[in-house]
Amino acid sequence: QVQLVESGGGLAQAGGSLRLSCAASGDTFNVYAMAWLRQAPGKEREFVAGIGWKDVSTYYADAVKGRFTISRDNAKNTVDLQMNSLRLEDTGVYYCAADRTLLQIEARRTDFGSWGQGTQVTVSS
Repeated sequence: QVQLVESGGGLAQAGGSLRLSCAASGDTFNVYAMAWLRQAPGKEREFVAGIGWKDVSTYYADAVKGRFTISRDNAKNTVDLQMNSLRLEDTGVYYCAADRTLLQIEARRTDFGSWGQGTQVTVSS
């Protein structure tokens, strides 16, 4: 299985931007569909964005569409999440996730096979 490590979380003001990055190791990166999910306090984990193997297909939750952009670099084994126009409700722990199938990202599900440890994003007013 692939190992995932997130970075780039922190504190941002509403309307601001943050960029998260996830570094993968331990397996062939370009056979994995990648995704970002998040979990707010007291809420269930939810799908945020996903990207297919070759950076062609991307999928977004309605809540972030038009504000967040997911991208991947198969040469560097990384997947990023650019978050713009941040809102208070974007606060939460953000997780990088991976799976060998496209099912999870196409259906915007949360049952991925590999997970990072998470990085905290806090948006303040």
